[in-house]
Amino acid sequence: MMESVGVYGFCGCKAKNKMKCDSRWEIAASETAPTSAYSSPARSLGDTGITPLSPSHIVNDTDSNVSEQQSFLVVVAVDFGTTSSGYAYSFTKEPECIHVMRRWEGGDPGVSNQKTPTTILLTPERKFHSFGYAARDFYHDLDPNEAKQWLYLEKFKMKLHTTGDLTMDTDLTAANGKKVKALEIFAYALQYFKEQALKELSDQAGSEFENSDVRWVITVPAIWKQPAKQFMRQAAYQAGLASPENSEQLIIALEPEAASIYCRKLRLHQMIELSSKAAVNGYSGSDTVGAGFTQAKEHIRRNRQSRTFLVENVIGEIWSELEEGDKYVVVDSGGGTVDLTVHQIRLPEGHLKELYKATGGPYGSLGVDYEFEKLLYKIFGEDFIEQFKIKRPAAWVDLMIAFESRKRAAAPDRTNPLNITLPFSFIDYYKKFRGHSVEHALRKSNVDFVKWSSQGMLRMSPDAMNALFKPTIDSIIEHLRDLFQKPEVSTVKFLFLVGGFAEAPLLQQAVQAAFGDQCRIIIPQDVGLTILKGAVLFGLDPAVIKVRRSPLTYGVGVLNRYVEGKHPPEKLLVKDGTRWCTDVFDKFISADQSVALGELVKRSYTPAKPSQLVIVINIYSSEHDNVSFITDPGVKKCGTLRLDLTGTSGTAVPARREIQTLMQFGDTEIKATAIDIATSKSVKVGIDFLNY
Repeated sequence: MMESVGVYGFCGCKAKNKMKCDSRWEIAASETAPTSAYSSPARSLGDTGITPLSPSHIVNDTDSNVSEQQSFLVVVAVDFGTTSSGYAYSFTKEPECIHVMRRWEGGDPGVSNQKTPTTILLTPERKFHSFGYAARDFYHDLDPNEAKQWLYLEKFKMKLHTTGDLTMDTDLTAANGKKVKALEIFAYALQYFKEQALKELSDQAGSEFENSDVRWVITVPAIWKQPAKQFMRQAAYQAGLASPENSEQLIIALEPEAASIYCRKLRLHQMIELSSKAAVNGYSGSDTVGAGFTQAKEHIRRNRQSRTFLVENVIGEIWSELEEGDKYVVVDSGGGTVDLTVHQIRLPEGHLKELYKATGGPYGSLGVDYEFEKLLYKIFGEDFIEQFKIKRPAAWVDLMIAFESRKRAAAPDRTNPLNITLPFSFIDYYKKFRGHSVEHALRKSNVDFVKWSSQGMLRMSPDAMNALFKPTIDSIIEHLRDLFQKPEVSTVKFLFLVGGFAEAPLLQQAVQAAFGDQCRIIIPQDVGLTILKGAVLFGLDPAVIKVRRSPLTYGVGVLNRYVEGKHPPEKLLVKDGTRWCTDVFDKFISADQSVALGELVKRSYTPAKPSQLVIVINIYSSEHDNVSFITDPGVKKCGTLRLDLTGTSGTAVPARREIQTLMQFGDTEIKATAIDIATSKSVKVGIDFLNY
């Protein structure tokens, strides 16, 4: 460690093996160095023993890194959603055919979907039992006392978005209050999809299908932070979809990008236009939003039996209207989050360029569920509802299923009330808990738009249901308004509304009312499967996305010559008569900078001490753009390159040894490499946001 510091002259150690004097070096350094206002990693960790070679240079090199593409027989995309999940696949020999997975066992009244709920059940011994409808139905049929021993989890994907300090050890809480490792749950779920897909592929091919034949694509929200994206990849490795040695077998696709790729292929009969700008399919903007959508849904239902979608190898009519430089917004509204991404067309190939860093927030359809929960708190008391969830977890799940099917019936022009069945155990447990009836609670609560019906149901007026949607929809509209204020987003031609929540007529109407006169608003038919189909197309041709915006600023920690008046005094470090400024953040790329897929950024450094044999380069990231020092607030360490040059003493080494450092950007993974130019020794590392 000490040899990597490049400032060991302080310790005055005469030991032949310099590596043995670590502890003395650290004491000596802390005694000699000026005291810092905040702790300096350079002094406590023996950091940054490199200094930039002058002049520092960037080379944008996107061609030299094109490796031999591995060939796969099939692409399988997994849309791992907050509320529902599914997979689809396409054989590379027939890229125009996208097959959506087999029908699932089970299903809900009033909910037609080719996905399954994102629910998982573990046995009391914490072993995987079932996923989706099977998990939910089995859990529901358990005796209430037995159910308390089983671990049932739903809507757990949101934990990756909401956890600020996500690590490999982050926990999830099951319905019975017990904790379980998040990585384990995500890996179980992905393993389940892997087994289902391989079984279906084997049945179709008539012979055993190997995992090595499959390229996997997993979709994640664009607004997820880097640790969450890395977490998903780690879970996939644990589930056996791919391995760190063969990382190319797995692509992490951003949901709005996948949707964007699919929307390019849309033909007129495959979409509904909401805006008042033009009429398509015979529906004009003045028609009720619901009318076109209802007909589209009928069309989808008739096609339910067919699980194969033909994607013509052409550019759709809408797309053919777009010209070089035209911009469009993809609004991906799912169960947990809403992602807003702005893309720009690049001709002649029609490649996509991300124009504005993905934004959004936790404004998915789950927000409506939370509002319903708050309504129940108001009527029955928070203490009772929280107790009921723990004591009767399966009945709580039943109640939310009943609400889900009514939620889907909400519409702007609805006049008749919506009935939500209360499970018998809710009515029974409430009476025991409070000593009076559910009906009494409703009368006493002053919530006049929810009544009790003699059939054991909560009867909600349409206005009451619409009020539950309002906070979530208001957040989405407000976020879109902010986005449309940005100069990069002016003159947007289209707004594509995709994701499961885009099926909600209330959301459609709100988007149409707010933006219908600014751009054309398009909803693909079968909107809940848009991302899944787009993810398959992305897996078949990953090069279609050409330019992304970097979500973070990346750089390395270095020593620079100390400049009086420019550098803070607490950063001064004197070594062999040379005055160094420690902890300098040497920037590779800035947050929100455009990065071409596969782009290489190179920098050259030299050890601060020529005889240094172990070079340690620490990589840091920050959400801020103007970073000066690695000790600045919000700067996090996310990787270490350790280049060991011992045993190379026989090589002719120049007085100023050049260590070239390369960072490759683009995919959700970022790789870093350090090369000693004199000996060609190199070391590689993946940027790691979970273990530092």
